[in-house]
Amino acid sequence: MLSEVLQALSPLDGGVFVDATFGAGGYTSGLLEAGARVIAIDRDPDAIAAGSKMVDAHDGKLTLQHGRFSNLDALARASGFDAVDGVVADIGVSSMQIDQAERGFSFQKEGPLDMRMEQSGISAADAVNNLQRSDLTRIIGILGEERQASRISAEIVEQRAKSPFETTKQLASCVEKVLGRNPKDRIHPATRTFQALRIYVNRELEELADALLAAERILKPEGRLVIVTFHSLEDRLVKRFFKDRAEHSGGSRHLPETKDTPLTFHQTKRGARTASKQESEQNPRSRSAKMRAATRTEAAVGSDDRSVFGLPRLADAVAAGRGT
Repeated sequence: MLSEVLQALSPLDGGVFVDATFGAGGYTSGLLEAGARVIAIDRDPDAIAAGSKMVDAHDGKLTLQHGRFSNLDALARASGFDAVDGVVADIGVSSMQIDQAERGFSFQKEGPLDMRMEQSGISAADAVNNLQRSDLTRIIGILGEERQASRISAEIVEQRAKSPFETTKQLASCVEKVLGRNPKDRIHPATRTFQALRIYVNRELEELADALLAAERILKPEGRLVIVTFHSLEDRLVKRFFKDRAEHSGGSRHLPETKDTPLTFHQTKRGARTASKQESEQNPRSRSAKMRAATRTEAAVGSDDRSVFGLPRLADAVAAGRGT
């Protein structure tokens, strides 16, 4: 959705923008071509290393920062900017990461059961082999929205007692054994389980929530925030944030009206935009993409209470698993 993103960001020559998920540099390239200066962030050291040539080619207009986009405001300040004209983030795993079998994000090719974006910390194999069944059930059921989570976690525990999980194919076969597979199905039965583990290992929902709050802190008045998501949990979180920051509540008999609360964002168009038919045909991964955008107002930053995102139940499940 490059054209849609750039249209929403409206980059001007000399503007300063944060590409919070650099990846292969697609959004960054578009912004640089528009004459903007870019602070590009990625938690994956491979992405930062691959982008070094792009830095050299743009004569000081591109700064690469290795770090999490939840800290994008601090990283922008470390680059010399106290406020920016726009922030864009493309949430989830990158195509580059999916295509590298050795990173363990996909079951399409045999690879280690890893899934770590930063290449450090606990891996998906650590989670699958060590968490209690009840925690695996919550993680797969909530973060993967998998209805058969209990059956899958039971099979995982039974299989790991015989031999620990080490590869993506092992886990995919385990899930397929539980759910079965119709050859006509476009989606592999292990997709939701892999999604859940990836989100868990990388704390993706918490990172996204913190990134939205960080963007609110660093954006100038009239600055643009554009978020592209690829599954319902991410999109729901962004939608709730914009609803809280860009819409007044009508109140109820239980909660007072909040019309006196300053709104920190303005949505020029409510709802999410999706990829064009042409892009969906050319790039099947874009079919599930949803883009939401808003413009920063002059109001002071809002509360940093994560409850606005509807995260508590999800966060508790993750915390329960991590504490085992």
